[in-house]
Amino acid sequence: MNDPQTEPQPQPKPQGRTAAVGRPARADAVRNRERIVAAAREAFAEAGPEASLNEIARRAGVGPGTLYRNFSGRPELLAAVLKDRVDTLCARARDLLSADSAGDGLAEWLRAFLDHARVNQGLGGALMLEQLEATGALGTDCHQRILDAVTALLARAQDAGAARRDLAPADLLQLVVGIALSTTHKQASPDDPEQAKRLLGLVLDATKAR
Repeated sequence: MNDPQTEPQPQPKPQGRTAAVGRPARADAVRNRERIVAAAREAFAEAGPEASLNEIARRAGVGPGTLYRNFSGRPELLAAVLKDRVDTLCARARDLLSADSAGDGLAEWLRAFLDHARVNQGLGGALMLEQLEATGALGTDCHQRILDAVTALLARAQDAGAARRDLAPADLLQLVVGIALSTTHKQASPDDPEQAKRLLGLVLDATKAR
């Protein structure tokens, strides 16, 4: 939990900046933002949404002022991290649409989605994601983007005869989210770190066409 006395305070964004609206950001400013998001991604995954912003700035190699020049505060930074994770997940789905095996491509993406869903539970889960989407912080509907990704992969696997025809994309996502919900919390089988992978293996086996 953060110490409110040491947490950096939001700084007002300067008015009348020399960079005009629409002008490309300087390369060093872009790199700073990317480093902050990467550091926040690690810190939020380790400590949850209340991870220290001072620590995030330190990991990124920037000062607190630079962090607040890029992000107005914790919600905007958290939204950037979640959007970055969804971007990565969707990009992976596009790559796997050209995998040699449609069934293996679907399975590999579902493993990546399970990792994504388990980390998101540590960031506050679906409720926080919905709140960020409702405020427009994420810019796009992350749920729909993920659904579109699995729909394309599943359809390809079904057309190839690698997945059962009666399986709906939303149902498949719900099964994986259920695994994430039941295995993320500390009280869920702490002595069985492979439980999530094992449960996903059962789901993958059930998706195969017979």
